[in-house]
Amino acid sequence: MRLSSSRSVCVFCGSRFGAAPAYRMAAAELGVALADNGLRLVYGAGDVGLMGEVANATQAAGGETFGVIPVHLLEHEVGKRDLSSFIVTGNMHERKKVMFMNADAIVTLPGGAGSLDELFEVLTWRQLGLHDKPVYLLNTANYWDPLLALLDHIIAEGFADESFRALFQVVADVPELLSRLRADLS
Repeated sequence: MRLSSSRSVCVFCGSRFGAAPAYRMAAAELGVALADNGLRLVYGAGDVGLMGEVANATQAAGGETFGVIPVHLLEHEVGKRDLSSFIVTGNMHERKKVMFMNADAIVTLPGGAGSLDELFEVLTWRQLGLHDKPVYLLNTANYWDPLLALLDHIIAEGFADESFRALFQVVADVPELLSRLRADLS
């Protein structure tokens, strides 16, 4: 079943490829899957690392792309100007807000501090009741297992309720992610 083309998925991911080839393969697979399912990619507008991989795969498969980049990262992240929509913001806070506001769901692939910042901001907003958009962690090659252990520790130590784990869904691969997106966005 193809989803409505009016739906958009925000993808947070690394501006590097990471150590495991599986991360790059999953980013490319996700880009193709988004295009094939009529879902617009919303992402950080970089043409490097996993960001560039997911965008190039989406474009190659005929999908729509919506990129948002702050002016200070245009050179560093090689702003990808051939997107369907390309927006330059004044700072990182605006970037995150524009990406979030233009998406129906959020997916986080492997990445570093920036990806974690983006993920935790949308999780905090969800925890505070500011949105109910589905949030997914694509746990390629078990990348997110240490983070999940840390979150369990935070809950066990009383700094979050058990309900915190219900704010996001962990998926093992792109087919499982697409199945969940179909259910959640239909």
